[in-house]
Amino acid sequence: MADVCVGVGFRAAAGRADIVAAVRHVLASAHHGSDAALHCLCTLDRKAAEPALLDAASELGVPVRGFAAGELAAVEVANPSDRVQSATGSPSVAEAAAVLGAGGGPLIVTKWSANGVVVAAARKVS
Repeated sequence: MADVCVGVGFRAAAGRADIVAAVRHVLASAHHGSDAALHCLCTLDRKAAEPALLDAASELGVPVRGFAAGELAAVEVANPSDRVQSATGSPSVAEAAAVLGAGGGPLIVTKWSANGVVVAAARKVS
């Protein structure tokens, strides 16, 4: 069974249910016939203690890992964003956080967004 790390970026207005729905959507995309399990949610360090994210992680039964903007910015991603760069100091949160959380594992689902939540998934390396 492969573990999957999901990177999460979200606006302040996003709630627990929005985050859970987005994570479940990206997991369904990541599974496409394979056997995978959610390992952790990953995000920008200053968002890691947000109640909506912690509540979502609790509901999903996984920990939250936060990464500094500099760590995220060092990861080459498929879909960098100037808007995200200006807001966070990194051109990516979801994609870069997923890769970092996965120990450098490959991105298996590029960023997808809905209801103020952006998610991406990477396969954890052993």
